[in-house]
Amino acid sequence: MTRSLRKGPYIDAKLLKKISGKRPGQMEAIKTWARESQIAPEMVGFTFGVHNGREHIEVLVTEDMVGHRLGEFSPTRKFIRHGGKMQKELETKKKEAEIAAAQAAKSVSESATKK
Repeated sequence: MTRSLRKGPYIDAKLLKKISGKRPGQMEAIKTWARESQIAPEMVGFTFGVHNGREHIEVLVTEDMVGHRLGEFSPTRKFIRHGGKMQKELETKKKEAEIAAAQAAKSVSESATKK
């Protein structure tokens, strides 16, 4: 949900305190658990370690990120792959095609060196 314009953006006060008086790139990642905090223009250039529930993921803030939340750049779920029989068949075909391409390239390079 969007935040009321009357209230203004939510920016964690502790984060602003940590970056006040510092220059971007001067210090290492600032660890934070405030995923709901919006990115302010003062934060551009700093690296934040945003907690995803298990570890801190480093996020370098750029100008394009201003107005977004810190949590948007630290995913909490890890996508493995969609399973099933069809997926395994597709993967084996892909591996076979890669092997065939590598063998073809190897035979071309060997024939070029023999001449």
